[in-house]
Amino acid sequence: MPSKDLLFGTAGIPRSTKGTGSVSGIKRIRELGLDCMELEFVQGVRMSEKGAKNVLEAANNEEVALSVHAPYYINLNSCEEEKLKASLERIYNAAKIGNLCGAESIVLHAGFYQKSTKKHTFESISKALKELTGQFRDEGIPAVLRPETMGKRTQFGTLEEVLALSAEIEGVMPCLDFCHLHAREGKENSYSEFMEILSKVEESLGKEGLSNMHMHVSGVEYGTSGEKRHLTLKESDLNYPELLKALKEFKARGRVILESPILEEDALMLRMLYNEI
Repeated sequence: MPSKDLLFGTAGIPRSTKGTGSVSGIKRIRELGLDCMELEFVQGVRMSEKGAKNVLEAANNEEVALSVHAPYYINLNSCEEEKLKASLERIYNAAKIGNLCGAESIVLHAGFYQKSTKKHTFESISKALKELTGQFRDEGIPAVLRPETMGKRTQFGTLEEVLALSAEIEGVMPCLDFCHLHAREGKENSYSEFMEILSKVEESLGKEGLSNMHMHVSGVEYGTSGEKRHLTLKESDLNYPELLKALKEFKARGRVILESPILEEDALMLRMLYNEI
């Protein structure tokens, strides 16, 4: 199918899933004809190793690609040793259980500037990610950490910051959240701007940056300080048809994860539009 250039799926189990677990969600993804699903560990990693093996089996049987979103309660720029240690542990646990599920990409919100300079924040987060990726290599966990572009100006996660981390650290790649990029400054919402974003990815990370992409897409409500909440694509001002054209133009490969309030409906709509280009 043409959409195999890009895999389309949902952040968490589809809303139309009968049942509440990840296995049911994976089966529903396949019934819908979608390609992938992000396991939402955002409130904590509450899946056992046995549960993870059941998820792996279901994903393999249904041919659904999985990724993980690590817990929200993370700040790799915390000046409190205890909070930093807890953040590292949450990411490690997400990667360990995610790996047992067959998920390699681990999306995370890296942290906040707080009272630090942007340079100091970058250095703190870089140090923490190097520690984690080194631990994964030592333990044979094939995880790729994906710091996400963030939608509030108080949060670490501009496009440039995320690309710089990815270029600097082996085992780190970006998660490009296009609604966050748009909400942060109210820009990044035209064909030329989307093309510029993808050009920067290629400049920083080469062809692999475009062939192994991980993207979040949703509508977004935003104000002067950035993101407020997610919206459906059609009730937002996100210029998603132009985004899809840019992705097609760059022959982008990877995953498009919908975080819209109507998960599968928007995922199916985007995939249909993409195939029509």
